[in-house]
Amino acid sequence: MSSLSRELVFLILQFLDEEKFKETVHKLEQESGFYFNMKYFEDQVQNGEWDEVERYLSGFTKVDDNRYSMKIFFEIRKQKYLEALDRQDRARAVEILVKDLKVFASFNEDLYKEITQLLTLENFRENEQLSKYGDTKSARNIMLLELKKLIEANPLFREKLQFPGLKASRLRTLINQSLNWQHQLCKNPRPNPDIKTLFVDHTCGAPNGARAPPPANSPLVGSLPKGAGFPPLGAHSPFQPAAPTASALAGWMANPNPPSHPGVVGGPAALAGAPNPAAMLKRPRTPPPAPTVDFQTADSEHLMKRNRPVGQHVEEVNFPGPNIQQASYTIDDIPKTVARTINQGSCVATMDFHPLQQVILLVGTNVGEIAIWDVATRERLALKTFKVWEVSVCSMPLQTALVKDPAVAVTRVVWSPDGNFIGVAFNKHIVQVYQYFGGVELRQQVEIDAHVGSVNDLAFAHPNKQLCIISCGDDKTIKVWDAVSGRNKYTFEGHEAPVYSVCPHHKENIQFIFSTAMDGKIKAWLYDCLGSRVDYDAPGSWCTTMAYSADGTRLFSCGTSKEGDSFLVEWNESEGVIKRTYIGFRKRMPNVVQFDTTRNCFLAVGDEFSVKFWDMDNINLLTSIDADGGLPASPRIRFNKEGSLLAVTTIDNGFKILANADGLRLLRSFEGNKVPPETKGNVASASGSGVVAIDRPVSQPVPFTGGNGIENGRPETKPRTTDDSNKLWKLTEIVEPSHCRALKLPDTLPASKISRLIFTNNGLGLLALASSAVHKVWKWSRNPLGKATASFPPQLFQPSSGILMTNDTTENNPEEAVPCIALSKNDSYVMSASGGKVSLFNMMTFKVMTAFMPPPPAATFLAFHPQDNNIIAIGMEDSTIQIYNVRVDEVKSKLKGHQKRITGLAFSNVLHVLVSSGADDQLCVWGTDGWEKRKSKFLQTPPVKGTPATGDTKVQFHNDHTRLLVVHETQLAIYDAAKLERLSQWVPKDNFPAGISSGTYSCDSRLVYAAFLDGAIGVFEAETLRPYCRIAPTVYLPQGVTGAHPLVVAAHPSEPNLFALGLTDGSVQVLEPLESEAKWGVAPPAENGSAMVTTSGPPTGSVQVSDQASR
Repeated sequence: MSSLSRELVFLILQFLDEEKFKETVHKLEQESGFYFNMKYFEDQVQNGEWDEVERYLSGFTKVDDNRYSMKIFFEIRKQKYLEALDRQDRARAVEILVKDLKVFASFNEDLYKEITQLLTLENFRENEQLSKYGDTKSARNIMLLELKKLIEANPLFREKLQFPGLKASRLRTLINQSLNWQHQLCKNPRPNPDIKTLFVDHTCGAPNGARAPPPANSPLVGSLPKGAGFPPLGAHSPFQPAAPTASALAGWMANPNPPSHPGVVGGPAALAGAPNPAAMLKRPRTPPPAPTVDFQTADSEHLMKRNRPVGQHVEEVNFPGPNIQQASYTIDDIPKTVARTINQGSCVATMDFHPLQQVILLVGTNVGEIAIWDVATRERLALKTFKVWEVSVCSMPLQTALVKDPAVAVTRVVWSPDGNFIGVAFNKHIVQVYQYFGGVELRQQVEIDAHVGSVNDLAFAHPNKQLCIISCGDDKTIKVWDAVSGRNKYTFEGHEAPVYSVCPHHKENIQFIFSTAMDGKIKAWLYDCLGSRVDYDAPGSWCTTMAYSADGTRLFSCGTSKEGDSFLVEWNESEGVIKRTYIGFRKRMPNVVQFDTTRNCFLAVGDEFSVKFWDMDNINLLTSIDADGGLPASPRIRFNKEGSLLAVTTIDNGFKILANADGLRLLRSFEGNKVPPETKGNVASASGSGVVAIDRPVSQPVPFTGGNGIENGRPETKPRTTDDSNKLWKLTEIVEPSHCRALKLPDTLPASKISRLIFTNNGLGLLALASSAVHKVWKWSRNPLGKATASFPPQLFQPSSGILMTNDTTENNPEEAVPCIALSKNDSYVMSASGGKVSLFNMMTFKVMTAFMPPPPAATFLAFHPQDNNIIAIGMEDSTIQIYNVRVDEVKSKLKGHQKRITGLAFSNVLHVLVSSGADDQLCVWGTDGWEKRKSKFLQTPPVKGTPATGDTKVQFHNDHTRLLVVHETQLAIYDAAKLERLSQWVPKDNFPAGISSGTYSCDSRLVYAAFLDGAIGVFEAETLRPYCRIAPTVYLPQGVTGAHPLVVAAHPSEPNLFALGLTDGSVQVLEPLESEAKWGVAPPAENGSAMVTTSGPPTGSVQVSDQASR
């Protein structure tokens, strides 16, 4: 069911509730499954209406849907059973036991047996667990509290527990608005129409064909009294039309023409001169028969006003429109001369000229690149290769699509009307918006996970005077987004095939969107989510694009059928029919042809390895050019705003610039004109036209790197811009305690080195495991800010019993054991081992819930399965990995592939794999479906300062669950987990000469924190592993303390700049930047187009990957 149909159900529910159809309301709630009425459910439970309770629940869930649903039904049926026993109704109790409770026996046979034994008791309260059972009413209330918790936690009830915030009588409001619109479409509207039925459209009849003008106080132009609501819709009740407010303009109806009608003067000022959307799209051509007839209707022959200069008065009754003198053009005005040939380096898929700077061209390619070119100087000013900016907020379908096929292509690039923003659409879900103010810098503005599948087209518009970006895609929708914040403002549904293109437009102050789908349907939309206003069929019934002439008065479309036949037509908007069809297409083409318009005179289409031109007023082909050859079968084309330049794609991964005489003069005026990079948007005069000159930085050739950060073997011919900021940037070094906030956590327990450290998932606690096998827990529960911070000390938590949470050590020395720890997702339990048994602790009581797997071999690493807390991967000292089910106390699988003990484990939800690391410096990838081994690779571990490397290897997934951080004493590295290919690597050097003791991603995966054996802390850019901040040990170690260094670093789960250190002296430190700084130093500047990647040989230095690497 579509979202609009779903909303209609809510409107009907509201109407039924207001009309007191109570039983029908709840029947519809249950049958639709859209809204779970908790109040009604509570009433039924408290009244003991058990059959109705289960019937109502059945609309939302079944017993075996999930564990929450099972628990809900069990509690209800158990209560029903106990009440029957309490009434001494044994027969009814047996019936409930056999019919209702028997289903749970297969899940917990012991529980079912215990329930059955209650029949043997005189009073079931003799059972210890039921000894506190009170009277029926209190028992129902207690159960109801439990049921509400289960329902709120059940994912099947998500977004179904809140009724939408609707204004009162919303359905009545919509009906009245519809009647208003119908009344205004009447040829002879009466001032006080009598609405007798809703079954047919309303029309007004008039005696002798006369039309009575509405009085000055007509409700058609007035407004409803405040708070009056809408009148009753009885069979004989007079219909009182509401005022046609701004929202009513969206109804494709005709409005009064106010200049000559006295009745409008008394109406709201905002309605004076309000244009009509329907008439705007349906532009009648003949003038009105007489000046006194002043109402324009959807089916009238009156001429609508056209756009005219501000302040120019035109008498509508005397003239069909302002007399605009059209400039005359000749065939010599067509850009035909090849002025520039430019190599992009990959196949150009889409282009757009800057709206103000006539020689600046934006280009998008089939490998996900976007580039900005100065076609006058042939310089590439900026280049961006595809990457996802915020993987953590991307939808799962997008992440899955990128994993299955990382190849991404640009489908559309477009400038905003003022040239300050760039919109980029990709063939996988995403729209990206950049800021551009000239020069070489493209600033990331917003990234939108816009559509499921390909985003097929993109356009900027200004609905309600706010800059928005409009997208369409394979998911059959058109969406409108705030271009600055990325917030979704409108979603238009109604197409039955993928939407291929959008064409936003406006006439006077009415704004609308044309859209075309791959089934050939053309629809028009207003910004009101009330559905499509028109439904045309495009010739060819396949892929079509639409465009208006430069003055906005003529509408054209161009497309290709599935058979390869191409069509170029002009539309008559008033009738929704084709006005003229241009001829000149002879061959069937394999691709969809592209077209453009210019100067209100010419149409151009890329077809038959050439560019074809038509005069807009002549259906016959005007001329065609092949641009000296080298064009593809259906080249992409784009005019600049003045029509003096035409960009055309070529078959050799580039494009040509064609020019007319004005265009050649324009190019010569800019050729060789260098502007310092600091200058932005300076206005220069060229050939009498106002053209804005932009920055032209010096360029030099560099190797090209593909979207995944790995060299693809292309010739090293791509220019890259130089940036002096690389020379000015320096590593941030923090050496004084006053330059950041460092907090040593209070500790009254015996000190021993901190081996493992982890923040709780809620971010309010910190759990440490010391080498003595004792756990320590700190909580920031008393912090008035309600969060963990280095400016407020937490409390060392201990339960009232005073017991310590201590691991089993058997006869082993815990100082020599390899400790391991894992925390459940709800922070309730921690699983831990220190050379002995694996213990499961309750985090509140510190009590051992269970212990299992006594050594040998001992457990060396633990990891909970991300989708099932009952499944744990346990790395063992004997190099195996055991997949253990805690609930049934059973090893489900044993994985063999390493040669030494396991040192790290990490699950990926996206790839459905488990990655393991071992003391043998090997990485292994295991499929979680059948636990089969898929890949393995040995690390290349050069010695540190000439000594053998002895550090453990740890692994951690990036938030995208496809890239893997590998931490070893000798290196930090990023791997593509699916292929086990190394994407980037950093080895200790320069400011960080010591070996690495620990490393971790920040919570947003933008940073990597690394601790070193000399006590230093490094903050690295996660994408490239470039260090940009060094924190000296003097920052957190007391004066005079030497020799202590961090063994483990832990990142906060929600504060990306907060981390904790566990030290060899037993202390725990929490560090974060000063509030005035907000972050750790300044990131190194991006190296545009550069990439240094690792090879298969041993690393010899700091090896980096381009910041454009694909996520």
